[in-house]
Amino acid sequence: MQLLSEATNAKAEPGCPDWCATEILDALPGVIRFVRRHMRSRRAKGLSLPQFRTLALLRSVPSANLSAVAEFLGASLPTASRIVSGLVSKGLVERCEHADDRRQLELVLTPRGSATVEIAHRATREELSRELQNLTAPQRAQIAKGMQSLRSLFVPDLHTDDAGRCCKRKQET
Repeated sequence: MQLLSEATNAKAEPGCPDWCATEILDALPGVIRFVRRHMRSRRAKGLSLPQFRTLALLRSVPSANLSAVAEFLGASLPTASRIVSGLVSKGLVERCEHADDRRQLELVLTPRGSATVEIAHRATREELSRELQNLTAPQRAQIAKGMQSLRSLFVPDLHTDDAGRCCKRKQET
């Protein structure tokens, strides 16, 4: 099988946007398969794959709403609602009133939900770290710098002030 980069980059100059885009398209599917395989194999017993993916979404996008979950899963709103209801009943997710709009509900990981997804994340990071040991320190530094650049382009700033952004949580009694 010929990589896209071999077919396309013969004409592209190293460093140009087209060359860079082709390299990303060639590399990321394998990396994503590796991460998904290891994350899925470490998910907690009793969690469906869509439930686990929802937890992972809420880990990276705190206070998402049901529409965001549906879009992320490629599911309908009723399906996403059933998935979230299962997570709520397991004590992994909490539905909260939005701080600025009482008609809106936000979904937030509970401490138990956060711990559940963190276990899989940590184990996957350890597996990835073992794979990266095969590279030299300068190669790993180059990859990390590239990932930081990609994150600055494609990942919205998720660091928000809890008082201004997060939902009103139920007071524990």
